[in-house]
Amino acid sequence: MFTGIIEELGVVEKFEKSKAPSVLVIKAEKILEGLKKGDSVSVNGVCLTVVDVGRNRFLVETIEETLEKTNLKDIRQGEKVNLEGALKTGGKISGHFVTGHVDGVGTLIKKEKQKEEILVEVKAEQEILNGIVHKGSIAVDGVSLTVAESKPNSFSVYIIPYTAKVTTLGFKGIGEEVNLEIDILGKFVKKFLNQNKPSKITEEFLREKGLI
Repeated sequence: MFTGIIEELGVVEKFEKSKAPSVLVIKAEKILEGLKKGDSVSVNGVCLTVVDVGRNRFLVETIEETLEKTNLKDIRQGEKVNLEGALKTGGKISGHFVTGHVDGVGTLIKKEKQKEEILVEVKAEQEILNGIVHKGSIAVDGVSLTVAESKPNSFSVYIIPYTAKVTTLGFKGIGEEVNLEIDILGKFVKKFLNQNKPSKITEEFLREKGLI
């Protein structure tokens, strides 16, 4: 479990895709304090397990399904990534509860500076948009943000200069992909509402199909 408050920008040192699972080596500093094998780390919002820790780097493994469903599939050597360590018991929650289980990938379609803030618009699949509410929370590349506007095919968030400086959202451009995770509370509400929808299978339907 994470909070969506990025601790630092790490740098991809190596990505060995030829192995199964693939091995991702990330250079870092702050997040290494107390980090050990078996710990969970959020990399661009994706929860991964640490398999080794070095002096100024750590290693995580990624399976094929994770690569297919996130922007980690296109990660390159030298690229910066958002890093956050797992939430510690009793720790301060400044963002919102983020599981690190990405729901899908969105595409940046607009990035506009407005006064001291930057408006970021992201195109996303309908399944994700259905779980987004105005002023609700969403994790974009692991960054906890508040939804400013929701449209039929996209949603918008605002990022402050500090967030732009310390996360990937500051330098990612139009057309680039971001990992998206909708608020876990929204998922529970969505599931509850779906469970209480009236069934389309009625006695009349079954008679029409010749089943009764």
